[in-house]
Amino acid sequence: MSAIKILARVLTTRVGPHIELAVETESGEVLKVLATEDQIDRLVDELEDILNSPAVPDDGEPPDAA
Repeated sequence: MSAIKILARVLTTRVGPHIELAVETESGEVLKVLATEDQIDRLVDELEDILNSPAVPDDGEPPDAA
């Protein structure tokens, strides 16, 4: 598994029947992936769950990957 990077921005666009996500790190690295509408819908649901859950105390470490 690669080291955790800090997110700088996320861009999205439609590419045919898919949605392209371009994720850029603070160091300038870009990862592009194609996702279905269903995958994006599930991603949005997961992000909403995280945003609506109680915050945990910040210990200075990034959260564990899902």
